[in-house]
Amino acid sequence: MSKRYRYLTSGAIGAALMLGSIYPAAADSERAWWIQTLREHQMQNGTTVGVTPTTQRRAAVAASPVGRAPASTTVTSVTRPRGNVSAVAAAQSAPVYRMVGGRVMPLEPTVAEQQRTIIHQAAVAPAAPSLQIDPQFLPTEVSFSGYAPGTIVIDTEEKYLYLAMPGGVAKRYGVGVGRPGFQWAGTHRISRKAEWPGWTPPPQMRKRQPELPAYMEGGPNNPLGARAMYLGSSLYRIHGSNAPWTIGHEVSSGCIRMRNEDVVDLYERVKVGTKVVVIR
Repeated sequence: MSKRYRYLTSGAIGAALMLGSIYPAAADSERAWWIQTLREHQMQNGTTVGVTPTTQRRAAVAASPVGRAPASTTVTSVTRPRGNVSAVAAAQSAPVYRMVGGRVMPLEPTVAEQQRTIIHQAAVAPAAPSLQIDPQFLPTEVSFSGYAPGTIVIDTEEKYLYLAMPGGVAKRYGVGVGRPGFQWAGTHRISRKAEWPGWTPPPQMRKRQPELPAYMEGGPNNPLGARAMYLGSSLYRIHGSNAPWTIGHEVSSGCIRMRNEDVVDLYERVKVGTKVVVIR
């Protein structure tokens, strides 16, 4: 064999080895991106990410009769999906990588990009709402002036109800207010008070929501909650709620919602005839 032939042969082999070292590195880079993305998603959404250790994959390849793992071998997986991770689980139903000759090889670029999009869409999706009230809407005493002691002032923009007290202060509570299209402002007086009130949805509401009952007995499951204070001859009330996470939001058909414990406290402090001012 001539020296020139041996030189060309060794050069070709060297180039092949170089390409073989570069391509797995690219695959490892892609795999590292996928694993990092899933781990970030885990921290945000409470999922568990399982990644097959390299040593286990190598052992599986060595044990294979042909020295390679099946083409359907998946390197990453998501277990115990919880919350907003169904899209991530769906993305994992197809292999992200396949083993070829004992090497981790990425899927075709189009498929990889599709799964990358699914992961990111799931990662940025809105989180499930908390079932607790935002701490800023918990009751507290604040400086307050401009209204006579005993007056209730409701600021629907700030989502606060103020009970004016002597000494230039007020007891402030967080409230839920009317959603867009159901907001209002004005002055009323408390015309009636009720403990664990029954609920009769008005005809306008039943027309919008035919599934509502004609009447619901008072109790823990009643949407009026533990107490209700009716505002003049209007359809509006200040009432309790068994959904504290709605406090601080625009959620009602015009009524003012409070936590059950807060509406009980306010109920004990005010009387029939108390002036109520609603501002926007």
